[in-house]
Amino acid sequence: MIPVQLQPETEDFFERVTKDGKKFLLLNPQPTLQEWKGKEYWQRALPDMRQAYQKICAYSCHWIPHSTVSHSIDHFVPKSQQPDLAYDWANFRYVSSRFNSRKGTKAILDPFKILNESFIIDFSSFLIHPNSDLSPDRQVEVRETIKCLKLNSDDDLVTERQTYFFEYQTGEISFEHLEKRAPFIAYEILRQGKKI
Repeated sequence: MIPVQLQPETEDFFERVTKDGKKFLLLNPQPTLQEWKGKEYWQRALPDMRQAYQKICAYSCHWIPHSTVSHSIDHFVPKSQQPDLAYDWANFRYVSSRFNSRKGTKAILDPFKILNESFIIDFSSFLIHPNSDLSPDRQVEVRETIKCLKLNSDDDLVTERQTYFFEYQTGEISFEHLEKRAPFIAYEILRQGKKI
């Protein structure tokens, strides 16, 4: 995970998302699971989120292929805990659906607020670890985030990191392409002096 810059909401976001959402919340300030159904107005922002965040999952830092339809909006502060943020652009994280479901309502580190080099990649195993320079408390938070999102226990994800790295090392893809598809890997390659 690397820091993600909050992008400005689109000009029509209020009209397309917030307006209907606020009307709904005015009548249902604490919606039940059933009451949320059909009121997922945040889904209208998904194409804009995809473009604003360059198709990169905020949690895995990998490109989300459009053809898989596996992208989603995660409410970083769960709507069950703070319904008033359910239609708030700043509370949305553009993520792959699998990471959205893994996070659920659990607390993890926010990519909008973390510092560079909080998470590091060990290129001998392609596992992610907390930076040893972090405070002990922050290292625990990094480990808990890794565990919650299964960043190391998802074999497909580890293999994907390995594939990106080797495709770059063998010249199949350029560094520029790697930056677009897997910016965390590109960042770590630079930081660790592995750029060729």
